[in-house]
Amino acid sequence: MTVQKAIASRWSSRMAFILASTAAAVGLGNIWKFPYITGENGGGAFVLVYLLCIAAIGIPIMMAEIIIGRRGRHSPGIAAREVAKESGRSSAWQITGWVGMATGFLVLSFYAVIAGWAAAYVYEAASGHFVGQDVAAIKGMFGELVSSPQRLTFWHAAVLLGVALVVGKGLKDGLERTVRWMLPIMVALLIAIAVYAAMIGDFAAALSFMFAPNFADLTLNGVLLALGHAFFSLGLASGVVIMYGAYLPRETSVVQTTLWVAMADTVVALLAGFAIFPIVFGSQLTPEAGPGLIFQTLPVAFSSMPGGVFVGTLFFVMLVIAAFTSAIAMIESAVAFLQEKFDWGRWRATITAVLTLWLLGQLTIYSFAGASWTQLDWSVPGKTLASWFDVIDYATGSLLLPLGGLLLAIFSGWVMTRPASQDELDTHPVVFKLWRWMVRWFAPVVIVIIFLQLIGVF
Repeated sequence: MTVQKAIASRWSSRMAFILASTAAAVGLGNIWKFPYITGENGGGAFVLVYLLCIAAIGIPIMMAEIIIGRRGRHSPGIAAREVAKESGRSSAWQITGWVGMATGFLVLSFYAVIAGWAAAYVYEAASGHFVGQDVAAIKGMFGELVSSPQRLTFWHAAVLLGVALVVGKGLKDGLERTVRWMLPIMVALLIAIAVYAAMIGDFAAALSFMFAPNFADLTLNGVLLALGHAFFSLGLASGVVIMYGAYLPRETSVVQTTLWVAMADTVVALLAGFAIFPIVFGSQLTPEAGPGLIFQTLPVAFSSMPGGVFVGTLFFVMLVIAAFTSAIAMIESAVAFLQEKFDWGRWRATITAVLTLWLLGQLTIYSFAGASWTQLDWSVPGKTLASWFDVIDYATGSLLLPLGGLLLAIFSGWVMTRPASQDELDTHPVVFKLWRWMVRWFAPVVIVIIFLQLIGVF
């Protein structure tokens, strides 16, 4: 087997890694998906389970991914293989990295389509097309967008073109330089919208909805969804963190940077709720609107609120930035792999990855457009999968992300040697013991129990 040369690129500083990782984590998962799945799964009960998943499983798994990446210094699959070989284990354990990278690529195949929706809505909001429109009219506008493969393909291609132009420039000139200005702008916009929403909306109702648990509305599928979203939100088990870890300088503290990224990601997810739910409740709209919450429900509110054109435009600009910074992170591991495997240049690898994503994205585009060849009627525990988009969303969010997390926990806790992981974490012995116990016992047991309960074993 060919031995690939270790990746030589490094983040320019610890802050660059924190900004890039936070930008990768803060995306559509926080702003598009978190509010609507919260609305569908009991509000505060779901938020509580989600926060527990972040603290007890997400943070330890993120540390595990970073040390695998930094120890292996390769794209995810090859990094896992090299660490397994160093630990005297079978190279078959490289499946840990391959599952993550494949999952991230599948997520990005529909993620870029949703980002295209946001880009289209920047134009709609700025043009004043929402002004004076009622619920039926705005839902009709959304229906026209998603039922038009031509329009979706255009906006999807525009997003992927932007991704290619950034990623093709490399780590420092592309990814790092972009997130240094995009992330602060996005956070500033989100804070401004949240403050505005609190002033003109029903902040008390939003606060109660998000933090008053209603466990009667939280199903087992909702618990699994919270776990999957903890992984989705932090970018775990998707190849992103291992890849970014491969670029991390040796002297950077894994524990400190992980905590910073996790806290920033969680704060942004909650800020997204505060930006959206006060407007929803203040306009007497429903939070259980599903994936269309941002694209159907919010524009109704923007159509009649003071300064709605300006605020709506800022909101969708912020959403595009959030989606874009995550997209450039999710494609990075595939680009690095193509460079390593085939000895390709950066631009060739980037263009190949982007074209493949564009083709995969057609499954999502034509699913929303209602093409007959995309329509399904598959039953899984707790829901029905009606299209290929539903299949990809369910497979990644409810199955592959938690499965990838399980593999990462087992790999870092049982496959990677204790001296190797201790050397990479380089933290207080008590912290290391707690982390090791979490990835060896707690995380795997919790994930397995949830899976077994979901499929009805007990």
